[in-house]
Amino acid sequence: MATRVERSFRGISERLAIRYLTNLGGERVDDDTVAGEDWTATLSSEKVGIGPSLQLTEVTVVFEGDEQRLESLVDDFAQKAMRAGG
Repeated sequence: MATRVERSFRGISERLAIRYLTNLGGERVDDDTVAGEDWTATLSSEKVGIGPSLQLTEVTVVFEGDEQRLESLVDDFAQKAMRAGG
């Protein structure tokens, strides 16, 4: 049974998130989807307000696939994203 995990990351771009996912073994399927052997990640982004005058990009990634594979994939991606953004 496929598992779905949704995570949001601030301060990185979709372009950078896609690069991280391809470095983790995925291939770009279309503008906002990267797929690996047993997983798929779909990305979206929006500007979010931080305080009265600052805005950051927030990228949301929806990971779908094998539960055991997603555990390590989401952790590995989060480590890369946290180093880049916040």
